[in-house]
Amino acid sequence: MVRVRFAPSPTGFVHIGSLRTALYNYLYAKRHNGQFILRIEDTDRNRFVKGATENLVRVLEWSGLIPDEGPMKDGGFGPYYQSQRTELYLKHAQELINTGKAYLAFDTPEEIEMMRSGQKKAGNYSPMYNFVIRRQMRNSLTMSEQDVQDELEKQTPYVVRLLVPENQDIEFDDIIRGRVVFNTKEVDDQILIKSDGFPTYHLANVVDDHFMQITHVIRGEEWLSSVPKHLLLYRFFGWQVPHMAHLPLIFNPDGSKMSKRQITDAVLRKESDDLRKEILSSEKKIDPNLELYIQAGYEREAILNYIALLGWNPGEGDERQIFSTSELEQEFTLERVNKSGATFDIKKLNWINREHLVRISLAETRERLKTLLEDHQIDPFPDHYLLQVIELLQPRVNFIDEYWSKGLYFFQDPVEYDRDGIKKRWKDRSAHLILEFFDKISKLESFTAENIETRLRQITEQHELGAGQLIHPVRLAVSGTTAGPGLFEMLQVLGKETVMRRLKRAAEIIPSLKS
Repeated sequence: MVRVRFAPSPTGFVHIGSLRTALYNYLYAKRHNGQFILRIEDTDRNRFVKGATENLVRVLEWSGLIPDEGPMKDGGFGPYYQSQRTELYLKHAQELINTGKAYLAFDTPEEIEMMRSGQKKAGNYSPMYNFVIRRQMRNSLTMSEQDVQDELEKQTPYVVRLLVPENQDIEFDDIIRGRVVFNTKEVDDQILIKSDGFPTYHLANVVDDHFMQITHVIRGEEWLSSVPKHLLLYRFFGWQVPHMAHLPLIFNPDGSKMSKRQITDAVLRKESDDLRKEILSSEKKIDPNLELYIQAGYEREAILNYIALLGWNPGEGDERQIFSTSELEQEFTLERVNKSGATFDIKKLNWINREHLVRISLAETRERLKTLLEDHQIDPFPDHYLLQVIELLQPRVNFIDEYWSKGLYFFQDPVEYDRDGIKKRWKDRSAHLILEFFDKISKLESFTAENIETRLRQITEQHELGAGQLIHPVRLAVSGTTAGPGLFEMLQVLGKETVMRRLKRAAEIIPSLKS
């Protein structure tokens, strides 16, 4: 059975790249009827952020990427927090020490820094603690057994390092990148157990993947250089190596790597419209904090759809761009993930969001609109009215909350009128024409778009005016804005009583605003 894992560190907000890793693991598991496991790699206590794990779980629940196993659902391979598995790591570190595959190093931070400085002065600008250096340092390879024992009895801080063989090629087949070859001269004697007794990512990762029976390791390209260390550990333990796939990096529009920029609470507390402006305001760098996009009102399916396309495509000649998560489960393969990096394009995300919004049924949109109205403390409207509003506004909205922000006048009378619109559209005779229009439509027995348009054009033809000279003032009077759906259809939906009330009020108020 295919078993994959998403193994994040709780060190801050959920990065867009992290969600893509989770998504690809989830999709691969679903495509192959496998298991998707969540494991929390929380052994780096210096970088641990309180609440990050809970936030991570909330994001996975929001996204619908529900683990088959993990902290919330034991599948028999737990515990799923690495901080609760330290005995297992220490046991296997000791096994490596006993078999001569790892050693103790007592070097102080100052001694390490002195070594690095000396190497740089000697022309080695990328110094590593490896087979060239290890014999010059204070470790169990250079010290006598008695000296080592004395240091242990004095409780001198030490780390456990991997004994990397000299000048060996290490090869493996990556599902995405093909054959990859490293030489051990490029690999340092990686720390396996830190001086605080906690394992590093490398040891814990390999031990957990083995004991959790992970069959496929799908993770970001940034871990590619760590593979030789992991393969050595698999070799030293005599374990089978899982299949590996390293995902391409995600870049900003300016070509830089999308970084973990810290987001302030003040930004996240902004309204959805303001958050979207914040996101769009940066043309060169994209904010990687997933929570920002959630609070900005992007559709869940749209975010997953777009993130899936950051590195994957449905195949040569297949031009499809819009996928539901269930469709992605059927289509996704690692073989169609690109080697090269992907550039985050906020405009494409917005387009995909709009396409997913259109896909939502009218009934579901109506229920979500009801929730919006409740949030703004607006009394309920009949279902048939809300459906008419949705049909009119749907071509003009890109986010669900825009049914409120762009269609406010469907739910309450304007409390103010667009000042620029008044200056541009409201003429000296507009109030008179509005009242004449008021009189005409007051006599209508059937308040339809067609009948309303007929009456309006009768007035403009009688006064030898272009229709726009009345259409624009009417729109401004009824909606308070200068843009929106077709005027006559809008008036029909609003209804005769509402339209007449607003026309009369605008004819009284707007002239005083113009002066």
